[in-house]
Amino acid sequence: MNLYPTPENPLPEEAVCVAIKTRDGIRLRAMRAGVPGPRGTVVIIGGRGDFMERYFETMRDLIARGFCVASVDMRGQGGSQRSLTDRHRGHVTNFSEFDEDLNTLMRKLVLTSCPPPYYAIGHSTGGNILLRVLSEQRWFSKAVLASPLIGIIYDPWPRPVAAMLCGLANFIGLGWMFLPGVNRKPMMRNDFPGNPLTSCEWRWNRDIGILDAAPQLGIGGPTFAWLRAARQSIAKLTKPSRHNPFKAPILIVASGNDKVVSNRAVRDLAKNLPGAALVFVPGAHHELLTEADHYRKQFFAAFDSFIEG
Repeated sequence: MNLYPTPENPLPEEAVCVAIKTRDGIRLRAMRAGVPGPRGTVVIIGGRGDFMERYFETMRDLIARGFCVASVDMRGQGGSQRSLTDRHRGHVTNFSEFDEDLNTLMRKLVLTSCPPPYYAIGHSTGGNILLRVLSEQRWFSKAVLASPLIGIIYDPWPRPVAAMLCGLANFIGLGWMFLPGVNRKPMMRNDFPGNPLTSCEWRWNRDIGILDAAPQLGIGGPTFAWLRAARQSIAKLTKPSRHNPFKAPILIVASGNDKVVSNRAVRDLAKNLPGAALVFVPGAHHELLTEADHYRKQFFAAFDSFIEG
């Protein structure tokens, strides 16, 4: 397995790419980078459709802070094994499959070859996956959720209609179908105007340049099965509880202008988690780590304060 740097997106220091296999036989692409130092390792869990190259800049930022980094392409995306013959369908049947992917990364790479203590950053769907694992494992000293997938903005569908369509499609065996209206191929340069993900055109084009060099990394929109799995996972994570079920301190950094995940749901989660910290970055779009510099600086100011506190 390979990594795909470009002139605009160079490899992080000492980057190594490895293949790891899950207990259910899925081949994943993973990596570690950085020179081992006293600060430990940050594990980065990307969002739906992500690939590790999109986080090279963030990895370099973390390495400059004295951390090693590790990451993985979740099943069905990036350089990892796909679930369907059409590799552009963002598909999973249950988020427990993602739990296994993160567990495999930790068991086969991080715990064996990366220095402790361990921290984690989970973006969007990666934040959902991180919360799921934090309810079971004590690997991480602290965890940061960036624009986490805790509630879905269903526009233009009303929520009851979305739920009905999702349930019906999966019931009649059409869970593999794309959701209506989503992109069936990866977004490209001409999709930047009006996109809900980032206001930074330079980083948008940088990431499209990665797909120019390695088009096999890209996917399109999600399937009905993915949406059902996401809804089930959100319901599990947001079920009211008198006790904090998560086994590490948590910082949530939310995007003030998020059009993908619900900030109301994020606020509700933070309110119900004893000791959780919540910070908003006003004006930022959904993808904080590929946003404009002034938004990214606010994310890292919150990250630094939380990790060092």
